[in-house]
Amino acid sequence: MSGPILIFDSGIGGLSIFDEIRKALPDQSYCYLFDNARLPYGELEESVLIAGCVELICEQVARINACMVVVACNSASTLVLPALREQLSIPIVGVVPAIKPAAQLSKARHIGLLATPGTIKRSYTKELIEQFAEGCKVELFGSSELVMLAEAKLAGEEIDLVKLAQQLKPIQITNLDTLVLGCTHFPIVAKEIQQVLGQEVTLLDSGKAVAQRVCFLLEELKRDAKINQQSDWSAIYTTTTINQGLTTRLAEKGFTIIVSRSSANLG
Repeated sequence: MSGPILIFDSGIGGLSIFDEIRKALPDQSYCYLFDNARLPYGELEESVLIAGCVELICEQVARINACMVVVACNSASTLVLPALREQLSIPIVGVVPAIKPAAQLSKARHIGLLATPGTIKRSYTKELIEQFAEGCKVELFGSSELVMLAEAKLAGEEIDLVKLAQQLKPIQITNLDTLVLGCTHFPIVAKEIQQVLGQEVTLLDSGKAVAQRVCFLLEELKRDAKINQQSDWSAIYTTTTINQGLTTRLAEKGFTIIVSRSSANLG
């Protein structure tokens, strides 16, 4: 397949991953598909999440002839990758919380994982901690409210630091020195999180690591087949409309086609 890279998320959190990929591959073509009709994913039943993601992604891969899929959502990545790989023959990249680099970086041997409730409770997350954070105290913090704060920020709203501080209070009363942003929405509000927690806490996310993986796989694809460069980047959402603020942000990031899934499928 020779079309664009398909980047998928429940909302606009995957744009934090897209930004890192675009920095590394500015001339590549992209389609950003976000399932905002079912946002936030961290509270969905697992079977519902898997079935919905597989349907949306496979449909869009076929429609645009995608060369690769990036599941730019931690909640989805912990569940849907095996089912997707059964359906698709193209490379599929997921997002893994940056537990390993956090454990390596922490001088206090005390780290935190800030993620959605869904990611926090997955056995996959527990396995990551057991495998890569041996000898570290790891504290888990689940929040769906931060997802919606990130959505609001990208739509042009101001972040209320008092409300944010209330969300982060359980982290503030610890002595951890490294915090993993285990949801792709959270880097969008990383500046505000840093303001609340202070500079003594290092924030880590997976954006650069995902971009490096995409670059590696794209080089392999280019050896086997021509990858077409398309001038139009598309952003597709699953609600019937989105607000003007979000449309503006997407346009600023280079997306020239911004439409609902229903409209895209008519095209």
